[in-house]
Amino acid sequence: MADTCTCAAAPVLIFPCSGGSNVGQIANQAAVELTRDGVGKLFCLAGIGGHVESFIESSKGNRLVVIDGCPTACAKKIFDHVNLPVTDYIVVTGLDIKKTHNFDLERNDIEKVCTEVKKRLQCNL
Repeated sequence: MADTCTCAAAPVLIFPCSGGSNVGQIANQAAVELTRDGVGKLFCLAGIGGHVESFIESSKGNRLVVIDGCPTACAKKIFDHVNLPVTDYIVVTGLDIKKTHNFDLERNDIEKVCTEVKKRLQCNL
């Protein structure tokens, strides 16, 4: 059984960009692994972007972790558009991971993103 993150009072919802590059897919895979590790819960960015009211309402009052692949910041812009405050924001390319269109993801890149999210949440998993 995975350890659970108890570092935040509010539930942690994780929204990866999942874009069409390696860094978007690294963001997504990191979110899956953080969910498996009990750090937070992968949540639906498309539901927020689609203005699905129940998704937006479910997000309010929680710790919202947004992981964008690159500085284009598509995921963050979705939150800005619906006026939901992002509590923790990570850009994969800001972690010295180069954006390419090679989808053979490097394990160490995924781990680097997971480590950064845990650091921001101050989790000791």
